[in-house]
Amino acid sequence: MAVVSRWSRAATAATTANATTATTFAYLIRSLSPFSSSSSTFDPQNDLNNRNKPAVLGTLKRESKGRNVQWVFLGCPGVGKGTYASRLSNLLGVPHIATGDLVRDELASSGPLSSQLKEIVTQGKLVSDEIIIDLLSKRLEAGEAKGESGFILDGFPRTVRQAEILEGVTDIDLVINLKLREEALLAKCLGRRICSECGGNYNVACINIKAENGRPGMYMAPLPPPPQCASKLITRPDDTEEVVKQRLRIYQAMTRPVEDFYRSRGKLLEFDLPGGIPESWPKLLCALNLEDREDKQSAAA
Repeated sequence: MAVVSRWSRAATAATTANATTATTFAYLIRSLSPFSSSSSTFDPQNDLNNRNKPAVLGTLKRESKGRNVQWVFLGCPGVGKGTYASRLSNLLGVPHIATGDLVRDELASSGPLSSQLKEIVTQGKLVSDEIIIDLLSKRLEAGEAKGESGFILDGFPRTVRQAEILEGVTDIDLVINLKLREEALLAKCLGRRICSECGGNYNVACINIKAENGRPGMYMAPLPPPPQCASKLITRPDDTEEVVKQRLRIYQAMTRPVEDFYRSRGKLLEFDLPGGIPESWPKLLCALNLEDREDKQSAAA
């Protein structure tokens, strides 16, 4: 009854249309929620790049047995949410749930939503709340069956309505908003490649932006495939210049308000990517008060 009641309040505020799917989603995400109702707070005295930095990040990793973080990654399509969310997932031992991957898996499965999703994706549009919640509910149900606890969400929420739904059923500790200069972002998206055999993700773009007008330069090395994948690379159908620019326009209009939603609640950490993974990963860990001992050992070796 408590689950239905909490969902009911969230659904009313968000004017949701599918109560059955949403109630299932509410139950599943709460079952993975090990934190109490208190939210993480931000200390205005601690800041990164003139932005607020959470004061309790160092204590959020795992305060007691079975207690894991509940984080969200925001950022423009192609900014690298999946890359850094996946790394943090491995570091903290929590599942990385990417709604983009859920959509692509559904497309590949030829399931009931496949044809509808194909049209949406190729046109660069955002997938509807109902479809995303349905896919996410199924993923959470599978994770619950495996005993998963905590999560790092990547690609959800993308609208204020989704954020309101999420807030109504669980407590998000931190929202990490990745930012990248638009010229670098466009080049990065157009350089993405996938191995048609193993599904590996690579990038053929070599981004070298010169410093000018007081703005620092930026270098992002390509991420080449191994020899066995080099002849099997394909481009995602939605990684064309027209579609990428359309996705960015939609993001500006629909998803930027989500930043304001979490900023007003003191949960937003904004992080400007200074370059590729070698430059950005250590600085992101510093911003989160985390340490990757394995990464340091690899660098030392």
